[in-house]
Amino acid sequence: MSRSGETSFMPLSYPASHFDLSPLIDLNSKAERERLSSSALKGFFRIVEHWKVRDEDARELLGGLSSSAYYEWKKKTDRVLEVDRITRVSYLIGIYKALQILYGSKLADEWVHLPNANVIFAGKTPLAYMMAGGLLAMQTVRKLLDARRGG
Repeated sequence: MSRSGETSFMPLSYPASHFDLSPLIDLNSKAERERLSSSALKGFFRIVEHWKVRDEDARELLGGLSSSAYYEWKKKTDRVLEVDRITRVSYLIGIYKALQILYGSKLADEWVHLPNANVIFAGKTPLAYMMAGGLLAMQTVRKLLDARRGG
């Protein structure tokens, strides 16, 4: 309280931070998707190779891609992905990174194939859960792993 009996308040503000917030990427922008798509696909194919995911399952992770399109994409990654597919790949890249941080290479690469007792998975493998649940399941797995690593 001040001498006159009035309460004075200091304006609230966030403390200074050394964390640099990057602007969000607008995936609705074709230019952004053009910039990111080729490297996203290359990353996707590396991940499914590390995880030893069957081609049929990898196609499902991409949202039900046909066999012919999948093999064409595998050969030639310079294409523009739709928002749904680039988002799927983004989640998978985050899942891959979190697994590497949490478990190291060997277990990280096997984790998607191991039956999981976590209630989220209901005894299924994380891979089966993500294939059945699509984008929302990938988001859930990503959040789970980020929470486990404190991220």
